[in-house]
Amino acid sequence: MLNMLSQRHLPIVERSYPDITGTLLAFDFGEKRIGVAVGETMLKVAHPLTTINAEENEIKFTQIGALITEWRPSLLVVGLPMHMDGESHLLTQLAKKFAQRLEGRFNLPVIMLDERLTSIEAAQSLNAMGIKGRAQKAMLDAVAAQSLLQSYFDGLPTN
Repeated sequence: MLNMLSQRHLPIVERSYPDITGTLLAFDFGEKRIGVAVGETMLKVAHPLTTINAEENEIKFTQIGALITEWRPSLLVVGLPMHMDGESHLLTQLAKKFAQRLEGRFNLPVIMLDERLTSIEAAQSLNAMGIKGRAQKAMLDAVAAQSLLQSYFDGLPTN
């Protein structure tokens, strides 16, 4: 928690918490759907968890609150959407606002990771499992969150 407080002055996109251990939740933010994944720092394996389908913030945060109560994460990872050239766009700003709201509501450390190509990776993974076309829609965001969280785990130092 001390590390969290010492980084509060930094924008969320500049924070890192390499020493945090335990359960992590990752969010692939969208205005209508938010994919959620879960993983453990000890195993360093991410799993798709669910997709939150809601446009109203209160509904989204109520569902997220239930997940936080159930999983008791020590860190939240939020995807940072960017254009392929690295430029930000409207969803970039909305995702940053979402990350700040998560931190404010749940008092947990939050980091943001570049999520470019996670949806493409998710679609390829689902295709490889034989899930194609419209059948992917229900799972795509959660699998994209899984890809995001797995990239976080892959970037952690090995012990």
